[in-house]
Amino acid sequence: MNNIGTAYVLWLGCLLQLHGLHRLYNGKIFTGLLWMFSFGLFGIGQLVDLLLIPNMVQEHNDKLRSSQGLLPSGVPQDQAVIERVVIQEDLLPPVVQSQTNQLTVKLLRAAEARGGKLSVTQGVMETGASFAEVENVLLSIVRAGYADIGNHPETGVVLYEFKEL
Repeated sequence: MNNIGTAYVLWLGCLLQLHGLHRLYNGKIFTGLLWMFSFGLFGIGQLVDLLLIPNMVQEHNDKLRSSQGLLPSGVPQDQAVIERVVIQEDLLPPVVQSQTNQLTVKLLRAAEARGGKLSVTQGVMETGASFAEVENVLLSIVRAGYADIGNHPETGVVLYEFKEL
């Protein structure tokens, strides 16, 4: 991880005609070399960088954390976070609720036949419902606490695991 103080010390290299060292330190190779051979863009770029150094260091550290599989806060990232549209079951008309309940039962039977684990694709094949419908029902089951989400150890496929089956 890069340090802001170190970047400022490298910025002072301009006093020894070594412009752009702070940019090289933060992984900005092209602009670092440009600064070096143009005397910090004739001094103007070097002065502007006094304000930009904290953001440069933060950006470099975020890229480094990301390459190591960490979130910007430094917390390990277990799996990618995917935004999903969630259907609120309470707002659905009774006919749709009935269809959702029937789909839930079909998915539970499919999971039971597979040792308590089910992927979205397997759920679609078993029920004939769309991917979105199956995924929404499985996510509502997870939110209710009846299943967990994991990944297949070899293929990485997202699996919904029903502990009670």
